[in-house]
Amino acid sequence: MITIWGRANSVNVQKVLWLCEEISLRYNRIDAGLQFGHNTEPDYLAMNPMGKVPTLVDGDFVLWESNSILRYIVTQYGGPSALYPADAKARASIDRWLDWSLSTLQPAERPVFWGIVRTPEAERDIKKIATDVVKVAEVWNVLDAQLNGRDFIEGESLTIADIVLGAFAKRWFGLPGIERARVPNLERWYALLATRSGFKKHVDVELS
Repeated sequence: MITIWGRANSVNVQKVLWLCEEISLRYNRIDAGLQFGHNTEPDYLAMNPMGKVPTLVDGDFVLWESNSILRYIVTQYGGPSALYPADAKARASIDRWLDWSLSTLQPAERPVFWGIVRTPEAERDIKKIATDVVKVAEVWNVLDAQLNGRDFIEGESLTIADIVLGAFAKRWFGLPGIERARVPNLERWYALLATRSGFKKHVDVELS
C-alpha cells in the first residue's frame, strides 16, 4: 500500500487523493504540513528536500511534486486509460495543463486564497485582494475558452488535467466575499466534476 504524506486541506494533496479514489487505489495518509508539522523534520526532509506536501512513498520509492505523483500513480497502478493516454499527442496535451497549473494558475490563485482564507479578517489587504482577483479571473478565462463545446479539458472523458484544475477550481468558486464574472463553460465543467465521488470526498470540503 502506498503512503501519502500531507494534510487533507492542501490542494496538492487533494488532487492526489481524488485520483486514488478514481482508480480505487488503497493508500495510507499521514498528516503533515502547517499545524501538523513533520515537514521540517530531518526524516521528512530526507524524503523531500523541499519540505512540502505531498510526498509519496511506495515501498523503497519516494516521490515529491504532486503532478509527478499523479503521473506515477496512473502509470503504475492503471485505471481508465483515458486518465493519461499512452498516445504522445494526447499525453502532451494533458501535460501542458499540468504545467500551466504550476506556472500560471497557482501563482495567480495563491495570493487570493491566502489573503482571504488564511489571513484573519482584520489583517486582510482588501485592495490587494481585489487586484489579485482580477488577475486570477483572467487566468480562468483561458480555461473557460478551452472548455467551449467540450465536457472535459482534453477529449471526451476525465483526465488528470481535470483533476488538477478541478481541485483549484474548488478554491476559486468556494472563496467567500468576491465578485466573479460569469464563465459559463467553466461553471458547467465544474458542476460536472462536482458529481464525482472523489471530488465530493476529498475536494468539496470547507476551505481552510
